[in-house]
Amino acid sequence: MSEKSSENKMSLERIQQIREFSLIGFIVILSIFVQFRNSNFLTMSNIDDLLTNTAILSILAVGMMMVIITRGIDLSIGANLALSGMLTSMLVARYPGLHPIAALLLGTLIGLISGSIIGLLVAKFKILPIIATLGMMNVFRGVTFLISGGKWVSAYQMSDSFKAISTGSIFGINNLILIAVIIYIVFYYFINYTRTGRKIYAVGSSPDSAKVSGIDVTKITWMVYSIMGSLAGLSGVLWVSKFASAQSNTAAGYELNVIAACVIGGISIAGGEGKVTGLISGVLLYGILENALPMINVSPFWQNAIQGAVILIAVIVSALIKRRIGSSNKIRRED
Repeated sequence: MSEKSSENKMSLERIQQIREFSLIGFIVILSIFVQFRNSNFLTMSNIDDLLTNTAILSILAVGMMMVIITRGIDLSIGANLALSGMLTSMLVARYPGLHPIAALLLGTLIGLISGSIIGLLVAKFKILPIIATLGMMNVFRGVTFLISGGKWVSAYQMSDSFKAISTGSIFGINNLILIAVIIYIVFYYFINYTRTGRKIYAVGSSPDSAKVSGIDVTKITWMVYSIMGSLAGLSGVLWVSKFASAQSNTAAGYELNVIAACVIGGISIAGGEGKVTGLISGVLLYGILENALPMINVSPFWQNAIQGAVILIAVIVSALIKRRIGSSNKIRRED
């Protein structure tokens, strides 16, 4: 039994490696193609813009990755982001002297509370994730509209220090990029080298087996939704700081972009599979598509279609690789 388990683990790692190398290869080919069409694509200024514009997406994708690994989904992150961003920006407008770090912590706390509520509904009350998050998405949007009265918080109401959270830089590197890099380093270690990280994969692979082995499935499930909420709250502050505007419909539908980046990065919707390294490639490819397609004058109507096609191709290629390796292992066992 242990030999079979070890073989399955090796097969999974092999699938993920092939998928990641294929994705990196596609990114390189796509970048070269776009560069030939527009020589400004690989300039330092455009690369900086690409990474800056992808930073918030990448932060949210880390949280979504853990949720999906546990066989869940979170459709409320856009609304959670909007709620956290609105509440924080309203407080900043009222107290201009509020320290930027305090604003970041406040937004993260609001997101944590929102995510914890969702985690409770899914883990404790056993409500299907898609139902729980869809319902709370509307709740968060409604609360955002009520507290703001349908009004915006505009740039002139925000302090310069608050707007500098996303527009400022350290050693020439934009703050958004630095924050995203720090988050990826922390969660790369957390997911790969801690006992809790391994438990997340165990719950996603087989919740029943995880429960039998002594893992508190309820606690792990609640935790991943709470982390997702925290990252959504943090992203809410970064979003309104970046765009210098807080609105009730901020990031409407953005959760679909995040899920798409996860799928492209090889995070299995079936749960139990996915790596941070693959996620980085998925987020980067999604960011390149959004940045490159307008640069080569692709019609906005075609941009969504192309992005959708890339997602489908990523899923199909992943399935074919898995099937091919599975067949090879079966033949090897028979021999």
